[in-house]
Amino acid sequence: MLKIYGVYKSRATRILWLMEELGAPFELVPVIQAYKLKDPMAADARLNTRSPAFLTVNPMGSIPTIEDDGLVLNESLAQTIHVAKTIGGPIAPKDAAEDALTLQWTLFAATAIETEALKISHANNEGRLSTEAGRAEAEAVAQILARPFGVLEKHFSAHDYAVGDRFTVADINLGEVVRYAQAYQPLFDAHPKTAEWLARIQSRPGFKAMWEKRLAEVE
Repeated sequence: MLKIYGVYKSRATRILWLMEELGAPFELVPVIQAYKLKDPMAADARLNTRSPAFLTVNPMGSIPTIEDDGLVLNESLAQTIHVAKTIGGPIAPKDAAEDALTLQWTLFAATAIETEALKISHANNEGRLSTEAGRAEAEAVAQILARPFGVLEKHFSAHDYAVGDRFTVADINLGEVVRYAQAYQPLFDAHPKTAEWLARIQSRPGFKAMWEKRLAEVE
C-alpha cells in the first residue's frame, strides 16, 4: 500500500487530492513541519521534518514523501505523476504526447509560477493582504505573474483542462500551484478563463474531500 508522509496543511495536498480522485487506499504517516513546533528535537516532540526517524526516509526533511513498493519519492509534483501513471485510468497521460505535456505544465507551474505565487499565499496567511503595504506587495507579484498567467489564459480560452480536454494529474499539479495566488482576486479578475478553470477543478468532489480534511486537521 502507498505510504504518504506528511500532513494536509502542506504540499501533501497534491498527492492527497490525487488519492481522493483515484479512490485508492493509502497509509498517511503524520509528519509535521518542524517550524510549527516549539522544540522539534524534544524527546516528546511529534514526528516532524527534523526528526531523525523521518530524515532516514527523506534526508532533505521535506514533506510530502511517498513510499511505493520500495520506491521513495521526495518531490510532490513527481509523486502525483508517478502514482497517476501507476494506477492508470483517465487521470493519467494516455500516450507519450500527453506524458510530455503533463511534464511541461508541471515544470511550468514549478518554475514560472510557484515562487511568486507563494509570496501572495504567505502575505495572506500572515494577514498582510488587508494592509496597504500587503496589497502593494501582492500587486507587484501580480505584475510578475502576468506573463505566465497570460500563457494560462490563452490556453484556457481554448481548453477546459490542461491536457487532453479532460481532468488529469496535470490539472492537479498546475492547480495546486496556481492556488497559492488565489487570495489576490485582482490577478484572477484580469485572467477570467484561468479563474474559471481553477473554479472548475476545485468544484470536484475529490478536491472538496481533500480540502475538508485539510480544514479539519489539528496542528
